[in-house]
Amino acid sequence: MSTHTGNAGQMILSVGREFGSGGHEIAEALASHYGIPLYDRNLIFQIAKENGLESEDLARYDERPRNVFLSRTVNGYSSSMQENLAHIEFDYYRKKAESGESFVIVGRCSETKLKDMKGLISIFVLGDTAAKISRVKEIYLLNDNDALKLMKRRDQQRKNYHNYYCEGKWGDSRNYDLSINSSKLGVEGTTACLIHYIDARRAAGSADAKAE
Repeated sequence: MSTHTGNAGQMILSVGREFGSGGHEIAEALASHYGIPLYDRNLIFQIAKENGLESEDLARYDERPRNVFLSRTVNGYSSSMQENLAHIEFDYYRKKAESGESFVIVGRCSETKLKDMKGLISIFVLGDTAAKISRVKEIYLLNDNDALKLMKRRDQQRKNYHNYYCEGKWGDSRNYDLSINSSKLGVEGTTACLIHYIDARRAAGSADAKAE
């Protein structure tokens, strides 16, 4: 597949994350720092509005793997709401990217679906188990055991979802430009480190463009 050049200054930041790693908060901070839109669950509201659907009905299918026992595909059309919503989301942010828009997108297979976009920088945020448990406990008011169960369940959902639509495996460092453990520097420190990396990447890209 050929590289889609887009606008010369376009920047697309794809942020994959383990549950409890603070990846979403980091994505929000990056979007704020660069003054660009953040696409996450808000994609559902845009899609629902444009298609005359209820966003609450779609939300329960967001980033969920297809249930192979409760769905089937006939003549290329799937009865799975999870699968249909996934492809609608892929098409939605793909069009945003092809229009030249800069944005941050959280998960949703974006590091794979947009890998031919020249302005893409893909990041995966992971964390130490103890640190993630502490964060989940604080946010969801859970004990250690329930926090760990929730983490495992949500990560398994994300893994199943991602691996159903992508050849590369979820969380495999070879599929991302940079994987970073947020437990080492915290959310703020990790964000600062990523900004330094992103700026360096963009500077290198600008130099390459001038050399051409």
